[in-house]
Amino acid sequence: MRLSEQNRLDTAYPSAQKSIRHHIRFLERQIKDTDTEIGSRIKESETWRQADLLLQSVPGVGPTLSSTLITDLPELGILSNRQIAALVGVAPFARDTGRSTGKRFCKGGRNSIRRVLYMATIAATRFNPIIKEHYQKLCSYGKLKKVALIACARKLLVTLNAIVRNNRAWQVK
Repeated sequence: MRLSEQNRLDTAYPSAQKSIRHHIRFLERQIKDTDTEIGSRIKESETWRQADLLLQSVPGVGPTLSSTLITDLPELGILSNRQIAALVGVAPFARDTGRSTGKRFCKGGRNSIRRVLYMATIAATRFNPIIKEHYQKLCSYGKLKKVALIACARKLLVTLNAIVRNNRAWQVK
């Protein structure tokens, strides 16, 4: 909503710009208050605080992805890797019929989580040695960069699922 208002501000008549700026400031305060509330709730709960520490131990995972996974994906650490990937929408599905083999594609899932995971994966391809190596390997095989990023997002999500399930912090082998 804030982004929509900022885009409107660029094309609005000067007489409407004051009102739009006021609305943007209101939305920014609401976002800040919501982030503060989520942070305090995570700190209050021992289970969530532990999960937050475990998730943020992974390079490329920051407070935004951690809080998003804790609040929007309570199944993390409970479901299998395939199930969690399908739930978020980063699992490839086959488009095969009879003898023909179609392209694999990702669909469905929780879009709000997938968007945050995608941005965290971009950071992880720079700072996480495992994800970085996987991304470079896929690109060297000729995969499109976005396809490689989604594959890395799935790998990151599966890693986070295992970390929460096993209750063990990130370790490089």
